[in-house]
Amino acid sequence: MTPRETPRSTLTSAASMRVMAHPTRLRLLGLLRERGPQTAALLGDLVDEAPGTISYHLGKLASIDLIEPAAAPSTDQRERWWQATTMLTSWEPAELLDDPAALAASSALQKSIAHAYANRYTDYIDAAPGLPREWVAAAASGDRSLRLTVDELATLRGELEALVERWVAASATRDPDDDGDGGGGGAESVVLVYQAYRRP
Repeated sequence: MTPRETPRSTLTSAASMRVMAHPTRLRLLGLLRERGPQTAALLGDLVDEAPGTISYHLGKLASIDLIEPAAAPSTDQRERWWQATTMLTSWEPAELLDDPAALAASSALQKSIAHAYANRYTDYIDAAPGLPREWVAAAASGDRSLRLTVDELATLRGELEALVERWVAASATRDPDDDGDGGGGGAESVVLVYQAYRRP
């Protein structure tokens, strides 16, 4: 079973949310989703951590079924390969409001994700001067302050998700190994983050 065949995993327990909330595990899961199967050694080179530390975090992710062993791409069976089980992970904070432990775990996970988003955008800002001008011009960032009813906010969420799925489908037609010079029409890896919420 490949991640694309099972598009979403759902976290339902406080324990699983606490496992995923670790910044290194978030990054490892993201790398496995973006790059496909990897070993602890390959991932360690990407995140600058020792393979033993990476193996520990991979074991934690496997314990909540977010990753699984992958077939080795060669006959060398000495290294263990891992792959993501799904392309998305979700949970519903509204369903946790009456469970203090789950709500605290959800909050910790959301904060960890928010920090990861901020770090990635900071990396982009630092790298922008060295990127091709057309890619910098095509990037988008902005915010609006709206007055909406709860039903309108829910509708906005649905429309945003539908719009993202349209572009996910377009992305899926591209070869992930294309370096931008092949048949992908110059496609590169693009990060998409959006948020819409009631101001507290």
